[in-house]
Amino acid sequence: MGKSILVVDDTRSMRKMVAAVLEGAGYEVAEAGDGVEALDLARSRQFDLVVTDHNMPRMDGVSLVRELRQIGEYDTVALIVLSTEVDPALKQRGRDAGATGWMAKPFDPQRMLDIVARFI
Repeated sequence: MGKSILVVDDTRSMRKMVAAVLEGAGYEVAEAGDGVEALDLARSRQFDLVVTDHNMPRMDGVSLVRELRQIGEYDTVALIVLSTEVDPALKQRGRDAGATGWMAKPFDPQRMLDIVARFI
């Protein structure tokens, strides 16, 4: 079985776009509409990498990263935040919470694949 990636975004079209890029490269992709849904999925199965939006209802991306880092199996899993937010203070909060990297939206598909390949 190929490597599995969890894509988290409250915008369905963005989730589908990211999923299409990753699936096109041969990854298995699961989708979640917000951090709460993502956390449930992550507790039920192991993913090799997580790509999450930051601004979402119920639980934002930085909070999701912090919660995932509390789960033993996610100690070493790469957690990438994909966001329109480019505020350095927010990026630092993301790093402090345990984010592996931060990508700006709109994302470049090739750059995303390069980053994913580096961490997976």
